[in-house]
Amino acid sequence: MTVFLVHVVMGDADRLKPVSDASFQMRGPPQKDWAEFMPEIGPRESDIIITKKQWGAFYGTELELQMRRRGLDTIVLCGISTIYGVESTARFAYEYGFQLIFAEDAMGAQTAEAHNNSVNNVFKRMGRVRSTQEILGAL
Repeated sequence: MTVFLVHVVMGDADRLKPVSDASFQMRGPPQKDWAEFMPEIGPRESDIIITKKQWGAFYGTELELQMRRRGLDTIVLCGISTIYGVESTARFAYEYGFQLIFAEDAMGAQTAEAHNNSVNNVFKRMGRVRSTQEILGAL
């Protein structure tokens, strides 16, 4: 299975600066290694690294191109932020026609309510929501 590892690497010049009612603020400067992958997940030699500068993994990256070149049509999504990165990536993927499987227990949000809202009211309309154990059992 092709594995795409996506991480955020951006500085102040890369950040979108919309005028909004509630700003998205970091709780202090990020740690030096904040954009690095945890050793437990890789990257392995065959993994494809996608570097994003926004919430979603498709906007401004080569993710769609790399998937189409490999004939891939299904994405198993997980990530750090259910309501930002995962949901933004899922919306693009859905509109591009990819089949989506959401690893519900391999993502999180600032509150359980926010996580459950995305899972139950957004993801279930775009694809299949499963536990990590169910996904691994199906492979």
